[in-house]
Amino acid sequence: MSRPTSPKKRSSSIEDHSHHPSSSSTPLLTNPPSSDNVRKRPKKQIEGSPFTLRGILVGLSVGLIICFSNMYFGLQTGWVSTMTMPASLMGFGIFKLLSSRLSLPFSPVENVLVQTVAGSMAIMPLGCGFVGVVPAMSFLMNEQEGGGVKLSLWKSIVWAVGLCYFGVVFAVPLRKQVLCRERLKFPSGFSTAVLIGVLHGEGRGMKKEEGDERDQHGWAGLVGDEKEEEEEVEVGVEEETRKSEEWRKNVRLLFICFLVSGLSTFATYFFPILRNIPVFGSVAAGTWLWTLNPSLAYVGQGIIMGPATTLHMLLGAVIGWGVLSPLAKYKGWAPGPVGDWENGSKGWIVWTSLAIMLADSVVSLGYLAFRSVRQYLPRMKDMALFRFLPGRVQTLTGRRPHEYSALASADDSSMSENGDPVVGELEEEDEDDAPVDQQISNRIVTVGLVLSILFCIGCIHYVFGDLVPLYATVTAVFMALVLSIMGVRALGETDLNPVSGISKLAQLFFALIIPQGHKSSVLINLVAGAVSEAGALQAGDLMQDLKTGHLLGAAPKAQFWGQVIGATVGAVVSAFIYQLYTAVYTIPGDLFQVPTGYVWIFTARLVTGKGIPPMAKEWAFSFAALFAVTTALRISHTNNKKWQSLIPGGIAVAVGMYNVPSFTLARTIGGLLSWWWRSRMQWEDTPLIVLASGFILGEGFLSIVNLLMESAGVPHL
Repeated sequence: MSRPTSPKKRSSSIEDHSHHPSSSSTPLLTNPPSSDNVRKRPKKQIEGSPFTLRGILVGLSVGLIICFSNMYFGLQTGWVSTMTMPASLMGFGIFKLLSSRLSLPFSPVENVLVQTVAGSMAIMPLGCGFVGVVPAMSFLMNEQEGGGVKLSLWKSIVWAVGLCYFGVVFAVPLRKQVLCRERLKFPSGFSTAVLIGVLHGEGRGMKKEEGDERDQHGWAGLVGDEKEEEEEVEVGVEEETRKSEEWRKNVRLLFICFLVSGLSTFATYFFPILRNIPVFGSVAAGTWLWTLNPSLAYVGQGIIMGPATTLHMLLGAVIGWGVLSPLAKYKGWAPGPVGDWENGSKGWIVWTSLAIMLADSVVSLGYLAFRSVRQYLPRMKDMALFRFLPGRVQTLTGRRPHEYSALASADDSSMSENGDPVVGELEEEDEDDAPVDQQISNRIVTVGLVLSILFCIGCIHYVFGDLVPLYATVTAVFMALVLSIMGVRALGETDLNPVSGISKLAQLFFALIIPQGHKSSVLINLVAGAVSEAGALQAGDLMQDLKTGHLLGAAPKAQFWGQVIGATVGAVVSAFIYQLYTAVYTIPGDLFQVPTGYVWIFTARLVTGKGIPPMAKEWAFSFAALFAVTTALRISHTNNKKWQSLIPGGIAVAVGMYNVPSFTLARTIGGLLSWWWRSRMQWEDTPLIVLASGFILGEGFLSIVNLLMESAGVPHL
């Protein structure tokens, strides 16, 4: 579909002087579009109910499995995933099995609800801090820092529920800007929408014609219109049989992978040696911790991460555990055993990985903030000036204040060849949204945001009392809201929500405003970072889900309440699971090393100037400078994915450093398998997603059996 041409510039119009690659200036004001310029979108026919009790219940059931898995893997390595695509697959599979008993068919918009509820539950172990900051508070604070602050079950629930709402509500006002006007891509949300469309056989598919890509990112962009449906030829019996057979194969593959991964996890309980195979010899394994954990779940994680990320993690492992760890040991900077977090090189190299994470976060988020200000400030300035122009001058321009067209999108596809906004598309952006009765009302947003902020502040004060001053909590919440905007935009553009970097920036900021002599300075620092991480994670997760629903015509109101329900249940369940794991297992221990907990406490000590080992600061600053440059290079090559993948990503390298090599090696195998599957064999992605999902969920779910056996005192062999 060709774009409508932009009208000629009026000589009296005010122009926006922000630059576009093909033009030195872009007009802010244009003539009202004629009926010829406004593209009429075909009417979308959305089938099914967007909010159902059965959808909520299935979403909670799927979310419970993923929540258990995320707590298990999060305490081991800090890795947590929303797994929205596997959730969609499992939801579809459950309803497919029950299809003969359903009075109404399972629709794409109902599948959106299922994955929204499941995803909001899935992130609670991370969003509530149970895989990082809470273990740091409970087990890693020393006497000089006030000792450990262990939370009871009730206080864990209050803490978790207090953190789980304000980010969700705050994401709603951002929806229209990032989804309807700018149409940020949110790659994972888009991929999930495509998968749901394929599963239900109602997606439009991926079109490459000019203008179609932009249409696909609009409201119900992946849903066929009435005209298309009338022109479609009915699917033959042979085609229907083929699709049914493919579905059965995928379900069979999911079950087999789930079973194999679960049984291997069950076997590791009796034979713990299977978790650390000395593939490089006994010396490398015993002294330097170079072993392989042949966990199929970590192979599955590597498949999802992809080859670039896993190879960057492997680079981090080589630098950290192959170079820096022996160097620190032989130089006497880390005299203790290599695996000792306090005196060994395991703890020493964390400072370097932490510095890399901070450098990556400061550069990437700083660039994002700078670009946003540069992009929108001139337009806001011009709009403000125009409002104060005398009426006669406004008449000369041909526009009144209420006649402003929507601001030009950051997406190049909203520009004509000479850099002018395409009027028809800009007008469409404001209107291209869900029906008004399906949107979240401003009243709910306003009241909900105020109440959720007050609720969060009250819960934190109840849990920690005077240990965390009220002004610090208030500052942390409002800082979290600001940083959430950066997180949402980064997720929409890069598919990465930099929550770890956001939390570290919050910790850095609070080190500046809280006196180092304060008795609870470290605890306050941890709480502030946790609040920022929770807000950014919740806002990003909902926006990703809203993108999926936006493309499939789901009701934003239904998704919002689904997210609230899932977050509430997930917060309570996560508190129970965390208390269960800490009661049965030694944390930190051999099985659950909580590396992110050490990252949290070391960050607090770094920014407050406490407990830095010899020469760690010098090496940390050197690597921070190096990866500030590599991050800048990655940003400059955003449009060249091939070159960008060759430049090491700071976060991935840092994760490879603070995790022991056994996990990284298994993930690298998964990343290489993903490359072989997609690039060499060029097979379909769906079976690969099913394979990875089965591996991850099998170990995560069967770990519950291991937990029960451990609590019952079943002996290891």
